Amino acid sequence: MNVNLGPTLDKFVADLVRTGLYQSQSEVVRAALRLMKAREQATKAEIARLRREIALGTAQVDRGEVVAASEVFARIREKSRQRKRLRA
Repeated sequence: MNVNLGPTLDKFVADLVRTGLYQSQSEVVRAALRLMKAREQATKAEIARLRREIALGTAQVDRGEVVAASEVFARIREKSRQRKRLRA
């Protein structure tokens, strides 16, 4: 594989190798790809978690387990007032 990183990233990789932290440009690229892979896996896990939460919420709505928006906002406003009082 031959990859053109461009001058900025090429210099960054060369600087990392020069510090001795990495032995070669390939090692830098492998480390970067491992980080990207981990980030992608974390993103997929988060998306799966959010989908489960959405499914749970949808099931609750289907069962009629809902709270009126006006009540939710009233609770939020009350909590905000309490926090402001504690800070004052």
